[in-house]
Amino acid sequence: MPDADYFSAADDATAVAVIGAGGPTRVGLDVIFLKDIDPVDAITQLEAIMTSCSYEEAGKRPRVGQLLSSAEVDSPFVLTVSDTLCDVLASTTEDGVVAAAEAWSSAGEVRGLDAATATVIVAALVGLAKRARSADLRLYCFWTL
Repeated sequence: MPDADYFSAADDATAVAVIGAGGPTRVGLDVIFLKDIDPVDAITQLEAIMTSCSYEEAGKRPRVGQLLSSAEVDSPFVLTVSDTLCDVLASTTEDGVVAAAEAWSSAGEVRGLDAATATVIVAALVGLAKRARSADLRLYCFWTL
């Protein structure tokens, strides 16, 4: 099962540096730990839902699942989370969390994701995004296979 640790960092160089340090928690970054929440497919689907666009449109936005670390290494990877998704997460209300989670779990992108679990995940991402935006940081994913 892949681990997808979503975290905030000041910039791409800081984000990539977590690989050499053993992960974002080792350097004291704000992290939420998620298993099997793919930083490309699942997060793009969530972005599409939360921004009311198609998956294809969301996938073409800047910084959607952009690989920052070396493609030559099997694992771990550092990927970007789009600024668009970070912004929409940071501005989401409690009702918005529930609505997004219900739609995301119904989309079927994440196998076995029910609405209750999706709500916990979206709420955690909202919290991370709010903290990141208040500190002028960006979101990333430290993905290990």
